[in-house]
Amino acid sequence: MKGVSASRLAVIAVPLVLGGCVTAAEVAQYSADDAGFATVAMKSLEASGKQTVWVQSREEATAIAQQVHERVYGQTISADTAVQVALINNKGLQAAYAEVGISAAEVWQQALPQNPTVSVGALGIAAPALGAFRAIEAVIANNILAMFTRRNRVEIADTRFRQAQLTAVLETLSLAAATRRAWIDTVAAFETVAYLNQAQAAADAASELAQRLGESGALPKAGQAREHVFYAELTGQKAEARLAARLAKEQLARLMGLWGEDVDFFVPDELPPLPKSVKERNAIEAEALRRRIDLQIARLELEAVARSYGLTEATRYVTDLEMIAGIEAEREVEDGDTRTVITPQVEFEFVIPIFDSGKARLRKAELAHMRAANLLAEKAVNVRSEARSAYLAYRSTYDIARHYRNNVLPLRVAIEEESLLTYNGMITNTFELLADTRARINAILLSTNAKREFWLADQELSSAIYGGGSGAAGAGGQATAVPDGSGGAH
Repeated sequence: MKGVSASRLAVIAVPLVLGGCVTAAEVAQYSADDAGFATVAMKSLEASGKQTVWVQSREEATAIAQQVHERVYGQTISADTAVQVALINNKGLQAAYAEVGISAAEVWQQALPQNPTVSVGALGIAAPALGAFRAIEAVIANNILAMFTRRNRVEIADTRFRQAQLTAVLETLSLAAATRRAWIDTVAAFETVAYLNQAQAAADAASELAQRLGESGALPKAGQAREHVFYAELTGQKAEARLAARLAKEQLARLMGLWGEDVDFFVPDELPPLPKSVKERNAIEAEALRRRIDLQIARLELEAVARSYGLTEATRYVTDLEMIAGIEAEREVEDGDTRTVITPQVEFEFVIPIFDSGKARLRKAELAHMRAANLLAEKAVNVRSEARSAYLAYRSTYDIARHYRNNVLPLRVAIEEESLLTYNGMITNTFELLADTRARINAILLSTNAKREFWLADQELSSAIYGGGSGAAGAGGQATAVPDGSGGAH
């Protein structure tokens, strides 16, 4: 193969030229280690008000662990602290961020031309005068159709990449919402335990008094049993409430990604008070349609399917087209002289659509596009409904919680105070006073639960606008009610 000229070698380079050049700027935006994460962090900050990070090294993981330890170990954490810790420490969220990098790498890969296939062959064993071989062939093959459709495939991959970014944002918002709900449930559960402790103190006093009166013969056994069973039931309910509080705290710790000594944190004794006024949302449906992340993901899904449909239509008849270029170098002996003959070769290889004309693939692509369009329309309808429902629950739970705070609790306190005055004046007996005390504590528990439902609805309202909600607003357990113990009063 001696004496191959530059003009001959140019034939070999034809497939590479057709592959096109990919600029460094075009690839750099997808090949960076944190490709696309800046968008995720910005949108997450806009919706949740909290920073998030993508940990990709041991040093970063160590720094985050130290930061989390300083924030939670032995500290009483607020809802904002719990959410912030979850967004930087939850390993499931880090896995979601890795999907963004995988999608970026997919665009990077699609932006590069396909590697050519090179084959070299030796034909025949020649006479000693001709050397080891009589002829040598060198061939380079490349898929021309892949070259022509590269831009379309890059656009589809880029759409999927942007979809992965928004999916990561939605995962971030879902974790933030779940963490805030877990914090609300935990605080409300411990607040319920505290009020049940007060109720049990009153029940203990009533049970002890009933026993003494029974011993003196002033109270029949039925009356004694009523007070004793009230105390026993309340003891069981307090144990259940304490268990619910501990489980709620463990759920909060899981969402925050805590383990080891970092789970030794505390929450406030009670939920924040109700705000002075409610938020006014005059155009909440339009705001939700504009900001909902899952709706944006559905739009990108339709865009990606539409691009795929166009690519399928463009390659309906030709699904595989390859160009094969090469040379053949053959040694010949003539009149005692050995010379090398180089012959260029160019071949095209493609599939003839005799049986499969591409109609089936085109039909599948068309139906996939229709499906994506209908799913987007359904999502838009659901988003509007969820926004209305969330605001309705927000306003209603606020009115209910305010009713307990402004009307029910003051009346119960006034009744207990009057019972205490009449008890001191020997007008009413001890059991009537204890019954009023139990009723006041029961009203406090109902008020606490109403306040909890409001703060959950407040979180669901934010989720209805940005995404990441749990579904029905105010879902969750109810506060434990104190038995009325009416049988103990005489």
